Amino acid sequence: MTETIKNNDFIEIEYLGRTDGEVFDTNIPEELKKINPQAEAKPLTVVAGKEMLVKGFDKELAGKEIGKKYTINITPEEGYGKRNPQLIKLIPKKIFLQHKMNPIAGMTVALDNQMAKIVSVSGGRVLVDFNNPLSGKDLEFDFTVKKKITDLKEKIDTLQDFYFRQRFDYDLDEKAKKIIFKEVQLAPVLNVFKDKFKELVDMELEIFSKKQDKKPEDKNEEDK
Repeated sequence: MTETIKNNDFIEIEYLGRTDGEVFDTNIPEELKKINPQAEAKPLTVVAGKEMLVKGFDKELAGKEIGKKYTINITPEEGYGKRNPQLIKLIPKKIFLQHKMNPIAGMTVALDNQMAKIVSVSGGRVLVDFNNPLSGKDLEFDFTVKKKITDLKEKIDTLQDFYFRQRFDYDLDEKAKKIIFKEVQLAPVLNVFKDKFKELVDMELEIFSKKQDKKPEDKNEEDK
């Protein structure tokens, strides 16, 4: 019997995305080398139906068969959105010079923690486009769901990659259904995403405390 994907399944996807006939992203090694020889192809793991991909891609996952190749087309509304004219701004050239940047048309720069493209430079003014480069574009994806992920640690790593953008060390207490992270500075972040982890892997998030690590003889010493 063919296995199909349901919402909330953890899955690994192989994909290739095109717009205007050109590949803009992929994790297929031989295709990735064509657009970025230095990049390393990595597995993409997501939770189906949880908006870890653009809307039009995410909603197509449920019902798909594992191992079968699909091609889907996505409108801008369900991709990276329509282009917003209000995100095209004139910025004084001196702002760039203060940051030791020489603005040139076509450059991609980071401004106010956002990526933007310089459209033109005229005198003391720079026209900058803060729209996503893929906004306003129709997208086409070829993809194959390679497998379902059932291992708990792989699921936790999938959630760390998506919500934290990096992986932190942790201990598992499967009996108590707890994930115990060792980085105290993570506490504010864990509070934001604790409901997501509870929903998707049925585990509570905690921060490691030295008190939890004390040996029985240490506790006896404290009681004297």
